[in-house]
This record gives sequence, structure tokens and C-alpha cells, in this order.
Amino acid sequence: MPTYEYECQECGHRFEQFQSITEAPLTDCPSTSCSGRVKRLISAGGGLLFKGSGFYITDYRSDSYKKAAKADSGSGTSGKDSGTKDGGGSGSKKEAGTSSSKTGKD
Repeated sequence: MPTYEYECQECGHRFEQFQSITEAPLTDCPSTSCSGRVKRLISAGGGLLFKGSGFYITDYRSDSYKKAAKADSGSGTSGKDSGTKDGGGSGSKKEAGTSSSKTGKD
């Protein structure tokens, strides 16, 4: 059940009321010194937060965020991975293997 915010038109008294969605809005100010009419205010409401081991904050990201993140990670990691695999790792192993076999034959 949501919490609604109200404000009195006469005295300016602001308050919150816990009501059902199907319940009619309040009309009278609850203040004892005022008999004015109240108006329901538009509020941001409360945030929804799922807690527990099965929920992650990244599960509910927007599609644009996911696309941007994928583009950033794709360009950044593919350049680093291909550089280390082709240039440093396999190239140095081949050189080490050929140089040791040459020294063995000489």
C-alpha cells in the first residue's frame, strides 16, 4: 500500500497518509485548528530495492547503458588481449625455442 502526501490549502499543513490504491483521496485537514480542504501532492515515491543473493544492481540496467558498456569493454579488452597473446606470449616462446635449438646444434 502506498503512502500519499497531502497539503492543506488553508493552513499549509503537510502530512503523509498510508492508503490503499482504491481508497478515495482525503478531503479534510486533520489539524484540529483548521477545517480546510487538502490536496494530494505528486511525489517521487519510494525506490524499489531487491535484496538477497539472487539480485544484482546490474540486472536492471538500461539497454543503452549495456550497449555502451559492451562497446567500451570490447574495444579495451580485445586490444589488450590480442597484444599480449600474439606479441608477448607466443612470440617470446618461439624465439626461446629456436634460440635453444640453435645453441644445441652449434
